[in-house]
Amino acid sequence: MIDIKLIRNEPELVRENIRKKFQEDKLPLVDKAIELDIKYREAIAEADSLRNLRNTKSKMIGNLMAKGEKEGAEAIKQEVNDISPRLEAIKALENELSEKVREVMMNIPNIMDESVPLGKDDSENVEVARYGEAHVPGFEIPYHIDIMEKLNGIDLDSARRVGGSGFYYFKGDVARLHSALLSYARDFMIDKGFTYYIPPFMIRSSVVTGVMSFEEMDNMMYKIEGEDLYLIGTSEHSMIGKFIDTIIKPDEMPQALTSYSPCFRKEVGAHGIEERGVYRVHQFEKQEMIVVCEPEESAEWFDKMYKYTIEFFRSLNIPVRALECCSGDLADLKVKSIDVEAWSPRQQKYFEVGSCSNLGEAQSRRLGIRIKGEKGNYFPHTLNNTVVTPPRALITFLENNLNEDGSVNLPDKLRQYMGGKDKILI
Repeated sequence: MIDIKLIRNEPELVRENIRKKFQEDKLPLVDKAIELDIKYREAIAEADSLRNLRNTKSKMIGNLMAKGEKEGAEAIKQEVNDISPRLEAIKALENELSEKVREVMMNIPNIMDESVPLGKDDSENVEVARYGEAHVPGFEIPYHIDIMEKLNGIDLDSARRVGGSGFYYFKGDVARLHSALLSYARDFMIDKGFTYYIPPFMIRSSVVTGVMSFEEMDNMMYKIEGEDLYLIGTSEHSMIGKFIDTIIKPDEMPQALTSYSPCFRKEVGAHGIEERGVYRVHQFEKQEMIVVCEPEESAEWFDKMYKYTIEFFRSLNIPVRALECCSGDLADLKVKSIDVEAWSPRQQKYFEVGSCSNLGEAQSRRLGIRIKGEKGNYFPHTLNNTVVTPPRALITFLENNLNEDGSVNLPDKLRQYMGGKDKILI
């Protein structure tokens, strides 16, 4: 959510930002916000005027009573009493208009960083760099489910009977590899100086609307029936929510956190074969990194964070590339975003395994998160990034470490989590 002062003072800047995101349907929101804000401030001014008038007349009553002019005092008392209903009505209108302004403001996109490339959708995202050689072996790489089945590591049929499509049972060494990736990611981020958390896996609606747009909420979140609770789609939701309505001391900044959680997503829509299997599922686990920092430090943190994910995947012999999201592919709360994509030897292309986002002060403004400053409190910037998301990361790991005989090499970094093994055998 942007500052209402920006709409008051630079409405055309806000409109141009909307145009650059190819969201012309949201242009009327700017005029709506301006109209409601004027009415809101008029209500505040009238309420203040009525309070001042009431205070002035109350003093007059005291003076008249002191002089023994009871009749005059009683007349003014009636005037004071007449003010109260109008003041109550104005206060109710003030609250109503405040909520309407906030509702409109929460649907106006955040101001993008000037460096964000212009484009209508993800087909116009811009490659930043590649890391590692995108190698294709001299033998055919099977579909990822076939690899897992040969390793006796997955049971989809039972999962469909239990939960339907979009679920899975991992077992044996594949299940162990899944956990190994998460354990290594946890320790990798701890070694980078991040504090490890396991957060709540359900959050209240006040947190949901604070951390994401309404569109994302409808497309992603599962609501608990009869409760003001939602299953998290990523631990970022809980971790940023941790700071709701708090004031952080400057010496407590930055907050660099890494969190493990299961994640639950609707994943609405039909998907091709490569997005079936365990690529796009309703339930998965994830290691995330979250930073809450001073506004002037967020660009530096953004650069460090997405490069941590690149370093993580390269340590597992997986080639990756960084892809900057264009304006039309950038979620409304984000200032800037870079996706990390891993190489698939089978498909001979890259696919997304992580996304790093700088949200500026959008989330902290929505959630009431502030830093205590010498000249007043102000909003920090928030950032989040994926370290690793099995089972999706399992796909690229298995493909890039597969041998022709069906065995899978285990890099040094994972062996301590796999009982010292250097390979998974058929």
